[in-house]
Amino acid sequence: MTRYVALLRAVNIGGGSSMVMADLREVFAGCGFDRVQTYIQSGNVVFGCSSAEEEVVADIRRGIADRWGKDVPVLVRSLPELEAVIAANPYLDQQDDLTKVLVTFLDRVPAPGTQTALTSPAGETGTLTLVGREVFVHVPDGYGRSKLGNAFVEKRTGALGTTRNWRSVLKLRDMAAA
Repeated sequence: MTRYVALLRAVNIGGGSSMVMADLREVFAGCGFDRVQTYIQSGNVVFGCSSAEEEVVADIRRGIADRWGKDVPVLVRSLPELEAVIAANPYLDQQDDLTKVLVTFLDRVPAPGTQTALTSPAGETGTLTLVGREVFVHVPDGYGRSKLGNAFVEKRTGALGTTRNWRSVLKLRDMAAA
């Protein structure tokens, strides 16, 4: 049985994207997933199953569509993939404040040469580093003031993404490993 983390994009950020986490856990359990847990109100779900990633994503999207009538983008990482993401973060030696380190999970590996497109715009103090299907974000002045948000990353990579702060990434790994 593989332990997975599902990262739903744009859930509970206001308006019509709200989902009650208890209901979301029910949807995941209804998909046949094991030991389902949610973390905070932003569409983070830890669970176990024996299916491959592509099938898992399709099951989750179908379950959400059946329950809420919404097509919600879902990105999934296995526990070993999440551990590899944590090991690959190039900014941990540069930043003690983990609120200023984030990762944008992408739905696919961007085309070669994409790192050049991720150059920070003029006046931006933050930096981005692409590693596989993840873009690591370092924002010394804070994410709220940064131009390096999800929309910037998606536009520059051509991939669908969802961003999590570093504390959430570590917590999700801990939950999946437990």
